[in-house]
Amino acid sequence: MTLHLFNPEHDIALATNVARFTAPHAGRQLRADLGFLPALWAADGDMVLVDDVEAALEAVRHVSRFAADVVFVPPKDVKSLPPSVSVAPWGWDQGVVEQLRLMGFPELVPPAEQLDAIRRLSSRQWAAEHLLPVLRQASPQLMGEAHYVDNFDTLQAELPLPCVLKAPWSSSGRGVRYVLNYDHWQHNSAWARNIIQRQGGIMLEPYYNKVKDFGMEFEARPDGRVEYCGLSVFQTANGAYTGSVIATERAKREMLGRYVGMQLLDAVRDSICSTMSEALQGIYTGPFGVDMMIVAGKELSQLSTLNSQLSSSFLLHPCVELNLRRTMGHVALSIPCDETMPQRLMRIDYTNRYHLRIIDTNENVLNGLML
Repeated sequence: MTLHLFNPEHDIALATNVARFTAPHAGRQLRADLGFLPALWAADGDMVLVDDVEAALEAVRHVSRFAADVVFVPPKDVKSLPPSVSVAPWGWDQGVVEQLRLMGFPELVPPAEQLDAIRRLSSRQWAAEHLLPVLRQASPQLMGEAHYVDNFDTLQAELPLPCVLKAPWSSSGRGVRYVLNYDHWQHNSAWARNIIQRQGGIMLEPYYNKVKDFGMEFEARPDGRVEYCGLSVFQTANGAYTGSVIATERAKREMLGRYVGMQLLDAVRDSICSTMSEALQGIYTGPFGVDMMIVAGKELSQLSTLNSQLSSSFLLHPCVELNLRRTMGHVALSIPCDETMPQRLMRIDYTNRYHLRIIDTNENVLNGLML
């Protein structure tokens, strides 16, 4: 039996790195409104920790055909749970560990050394220095660069334009700034200085002519193996996640195959499995994802070290980001799908609160995402 916990403020908690962490309002509301979400990937009989049981029951009712038969549990009832229960948060950080300790589960959380290692591997710096270079070795059609800069004066003196600046730890879209010209830099320079002061450095990346976002989802097993779960094709707005396509693996591969070869995707998948199996051994078990993008090959940024004579129209950036936690891609993969079903869209909408929508469509939404 597992107690699931949706803590979408996880990435911000990693950046803050304190036990008594208070999430910003948007994070608290997202957690309150979508606290039922683990019912989509949990097993029958599991429990889901929520702030408001009645609200969770009402919210899950709209997607009940995809949900497991779970029990929603408020924090005040957690201490009465059986001792055999295991705990599975959205992601591990100091904030959620402290919360679980206060609820009476000190033996079920990672020790401090392991938590520090999870945080280190969750940084954009680690992925840029230890995963991306390994993945790029497989083919000249693979590209991507990212550099860690720990001094503001150095950043300002050497800043190439256009470029992208990213906080080493941040939530989706919130820690990313596009600096396309000098005016953009003037507008974002104070933010960059603050990130370096608070997080020790900042990531500097080329600005690429992105064609499509997608990702690969994985599961790190207790025996050290890393298993591939499936492709994730998602939509973003201003760098923030807005929704996922729910379609068969075959349909998603066919769509991506119009840009890059399947052998290339498979080589990247296998390289991630082997590299992360070694890196995560004894540190992390659970779901994780690697975000990627397809780039127009003939219009690369001046920062790229790729051979300018490449003939391919499209290139693959195999590691834009490593998410060492469950992702919305995993959530989409938990929704049943086969060749007889129409493609669906899973979206997060916001009016006065957050809503998860799973929309049936008779359209080929993958083709609708094409150029």
